[in-house]
Amino acid sequence: MKRWMCQAVGLLLLLSSSTMWGQDVVLTEDSKPQPGVPEGQVLGPFQWKSKIFPGTVRNYWLYVPQQYNADKPACVFVVQDGVGLAKGWKLPTVLDNLIHKKEIPIQIGIFVEPGVLPAANEKAQPRFNRSFEYDSIGDRYAQFLIEEILPEVKQKYNLSDDPNDRAIAGSSSGAICAFNVAWERPDQFRRVVSTIGTYVGLRGADVFPTLIRKCEPKPIRVFLEDGTGDLNIYAGDWFTANLDMLSALKYSNYDVQNAWGDGGHNAKHGSQIMPDALRFIWHDYPQPVAKPAPQKARIDIVIEGEDWQEVSSGHKFTEGPAVNEQGEVFFSDVPNGKVHKIALDGKVTLFAENCPGINGLMFGPDGKLYGCENGSKQIVRFSPDGKKETVVDGVTCNDLVLLANGNGYFTDPTNKQVWFFTPAGEKKVVDTGIERPNGIIVSPDQTLLTVADSVGRMTYSFQIQPDGSLAAKQTYGWLHVPDDAVRSGADGMTVDTLGNLYVCTRMGIQVLDQPGRVNLILDRPQPGSVSNVVFGGPNLDTLYATAKDKVFKRKVKTKGLFPFKEPIMPPKPGL
Repeated sequence: MKRWMCQAVGLLLLLSSSTMWGQDVVLTEDSKPQPGVPEGQVLGPFQWKSKIFPGTVRNYWLYVPQQYNADKPACVFVVQDGVGLAKGWKLPTVLDNLIHKKEIPIQIGIFVEPGVLPAANEKAQPRFNRSFEYDSIGDRYAQFLIEEILPEVKQKYNLSDDPNDRAIAGSSSGAICAFNVAWERPDQFRRVVSTIGTYVGLRGADVFPTLIRKCEPKPIRVFLEDGTGDLNIYAGDWFTANLDMLSALKYSNYDVQNAWGDGGHNAKHGSQIMPDALRFIWHDYPQPVAKPAPQKARIDIVIEGEDWQEVSSGHKFTEGPAVNEQGEVFFSDVPNGKVHKIALDGKVTLFAENCPGINGLMFGPDGKLYGCENGSKQIVRFSPDGKKETVVDGVTCNDLVLLANGNGYFTDPTNKQVWFFTPAGEKKVVDTGIERPNGIIVSPDQTLLTVADSVGRMTYSFQIQPDGSLAAKQTYGWLHVPDDAVRSGADGMTVDTLGNLYVCTRMGIQVLDQPGRVNLILDRPQPGSVSNVVFGGPNLDTLYATAKDKVFKRKVKTKGLFPFKEPIMPPKPGL
């Protein structure tokens, strides 16, 4: 065995013998072999070399119950920290007993170790990837399972692709890894067992209780276990963090159950309650795990049962949704240089073509559609029949907004500038210095201009002056940022009649109140970026979002407005 593998196994055995388990663990009968119960096989180790975690090597094992039938897709149960944790939890025996009693479905266990980058030479240490893979938030580890491990196992075993048929579990850092996989990809995993979970500030997992409260509920079910004697060190208090997780999950109406003990950072209690944990996450199977009812929030816009619906697809990259007075929505397909129209009956038609690099769109008070035609370095406008004319020439532009007086503003990310322009084509730079100004929108009363910085985590606020200049520049709106980046990816924006700001970001559509605080994060319509959003429909109560090659819509409880019409005064916000 190579030295790095010996070291890794040695660490796991040390963890298993001195920290995780003890001789005084009292197990239920479901964790002990029972006469007459078919015994599944534990196969492996199998070695895997990852591309998603470059250079790393790891082992995984498979548990295959005797009841497995290759003609029927089996459920999936992924466990972090490999066969050491699985056997410490007595999982093969627990699975045998519960499958035999038909208290849980037939499932293939996949016990995966964290990766190790082998040492460069005999005098060097390997790079142990456990904390990086397990303690980090974001979708990298989920991608590793979905794109590497599951396809590999599926070559030999018939695994279900239904997310309701997939569970994932872990202990300590492996527990937050398990929760994070389901959180990021509920379209792949929906059942989670977390013991002594490390929801503290090692690599950002302490943000989970906040995100659980702010993000739209996801269709996942969670079992939490911890003890009052768990760790309390520089990164946080483990038991308190688990209490915060439970509080947040209950607040957001998740199907959650917990088991608290008085133990420390070990798996004694976890191994005792594992049969009950598995019964809970699989209870009422094959009924699907339901998406929780939305919690009534300060910004109460989510309608239960309403989700994103696809409106149009087959484009290269959609952007710039804009709404006219009738509630019809127009959007651009940037690489194809086209503008499309979504009628009130949902029919999508071509409105204009031969518009190189057409991006942000916005209607003006003259009833014409203005657009950032960056390929020709122009601001253009279209008459209702699609005829195009130039308004501003010789500028790079990304997004724009027009006010009731006919004047407008546009962003120039290439030169880190914000411009003012008039319908007659006059133009002037009114701000410089934002690293990458992108989305731009005006407040309902048309006195405040907001600019998104796609490489920062703040939006900028300005007060509009009578001559079109900007004053009182300030970073104002605070955005959540993915763990693996410092860039929010803030892009297109819109506002509603209450003055709430909707910002498209890498984490979803973040909804900020007037004081600039994120109250709610709407799910992305599909994995990947969401570039822009606007209120449309005859009542302006439907959000239209552009996302990569598609356009989506969903009904909400609030209403949008027309920036190009007379200003309205929003209510005073709660401070």
